[in-house]
Amino acid sequence: MTTHFITAEIDLQETPTELQKAIEAELKNQGEPLRWAITSVDADQQKAVVEAVVTKASSEC
Repeated sequence: MTTHFITAEIDLQETPTELQKAIEAELKNQGEPLRWAITSVDADQQKAVVEAVVTKASSEC
């Protein structure tokens, strides 16, 4: 198992709950999220930048 630091750009959603679900779904594509944070928001482009630490099984790397 290895850990990776990733950055993802997520479209802003109508509600905070929908945004959280969108973030978690995107991170699951990269591995198992250990922690994540929204580090910036671009209101003009309606995007949020998320930084996360995820784990992957060695065979997935």
